[in-house]
This record gives sequence, structure tokens and C-alpha cells, in this order.
Amino acid sequence: MTSRVLYGHYESGHSYKVALALNLLGLPYEYREVAVFSPREERREDWQAVTRYGEIPVLVTDGKPLSQSDAILLSLARTTGRLDGGDIDQAAQWLFWEANRIGISLPNYRLYRRWEAGDPGLLAWLRARLEADMGRLEQELHERPFLMGEEVSIADCACAGYAWFFDQTGLDIGAWPHVKAWLGRLAALPGWKHPYELLREEAV
Repeated sequence: MTSRVLYGHYESGHSYKVALALNLLGLPYEYREVAVFSPREERREDWQAVTRYGEIPVLVTDGKPLSQSDAILLSLARTTGRLDGGDIDQAAQWLFWEANRIGISLPNYRLYRRWEAGDPGLLAWLRARLEADMGRLEQELHERPFLMGEEVSIADCACAGYAWFFDQTGLDIGAWPHVKAWLGRLAALPGWKHPYELLREEAV
């Protein structure tokens, strides 16, 4: 039987992407929380032994660690033959878009709004970028229920990774009704849980 250990944290949308995909696939795993707000050298030793870049998430499958959330999503889709949207290369396009666009704008705008006092110019730049990224998703989701078509895929897991924290940005997600409806469809899927429920050490 395959053994899986996921290292992450409940404030990390990148960790959540992977946990959500594992849940949607029905794959069992052990979850171990990493104290990301502690100095790196004080964090759990078992994570330090497997993290390549000193980051979360890390998924260890049968003793083999894999870092970077989107790389993990691609691996899960390839090894299971599921959540690929019918075209793994097209799904990969969305993962690279997410890493370069909304995966930068949304978590960083949230960071500066919630925990750190950001420079006003930087906040304005991040907000403009976030609104453009939400607009791109709104346009895409006007045409289909999920990013790859009729079925959920790793593209949705990736692009929605931080969306469940959107209320912490101070912006109204209702400004993008198709995005809001998409998130509702994701939340209705068997296995879906909010990050604060899913990514707790006692949750899995």
C-alpha cells in the first residue's frame, strides 16, 4: 500500500492545493503541520530532512519527497490518470499561469493587508494585478463550469488555492460572479473542505 505524508500549514494556499487534490482523488495520507511562523531552523526535523527548498508543501510518497505544489499536482494527475482535464499539457498551462499570475498577486496582497504594512505603491500594483487575474478567471469561467471544461482538474485546484482566503483581502469576490459560482461548485464536491478545516494536524 502506498504511503503518503504531506507537510504543510493551514495558512498556505500552496499546501491547500495539494491537500484538496489528494482529497478529491480519495488518496489516503498523513498530514504533518510545519510551524512556518517559527525560525526555519526551529521547525520540525522530519520536514527539514525532506524539504529541498526549505518550503511547504512537501509530499513524501513511499519515502520519496516532492516539493513545489504545482509539480506535486502534475505528478498526482500523471500517476493516477485523473484530474488532468483530459489533456495534461493544457492543464499544465494553467498551473504555470497560476504560478506567474494569481499565485503571486492574491497571496501577497492578502499578506500585506493582513499581516504586514505594505508600501502603498506596492499594494496598488498588487491590487491591479489581482483584479486583472480575477478578470481572466471570470472570462474563462463564463464559458464553462471548471477551467478545463465539465470536470474538475488540477487546474482548478491550483488556481483556487488561495481563493478561500479572499475575504482577507478586503475585496468583494461578488465583483466576479462567475468566479464566485465556480468556488461554490468546488465547495460542493465530495472531499472538499476549507483550508482551516483540512490543514490541521488532527484533521487527517
